[in-house]
Amino acid sequence: MDAAGLPALQDAIRHMHGCESTFVESTAVVEGLLGQTLWAGDVATFDLPPGAPAPRAYVWSYATTGTKRQFVVILHAAGIDSPRAAVRAYVVQKARDTRRGRRR
Repeated sequence: MDAAGLPALQDAIRHMHGCESTFVESTAVVEGLLGQTLWAGDVATFDLPPGAPAPRAYVWSYATTGTKRQFVVILHAAGIDSPRAAVRAYVVQKARDTRRGRRR
């Protein structure tokens, strides 16, 4: 389970998408490329209510500086239909952001 705890993950969903959520499960995900681990951790899956921006959310957090944490909420959508797909989308986006930052 994520170090931040379920209530903090649900707060992140509420803050980012303005809706409540129901915990479904936690899944261990390891994403790598060419034998190198790019991301490893637990992803919590939450069901979202009717009228929410998506039927599900995949959520995790990671430590930043000191005791602060960064929360990641990825909504279930075309091509993002599992915790692993959410992590892949996140890793790809972070790589794109990093490349863009280096070009400047």
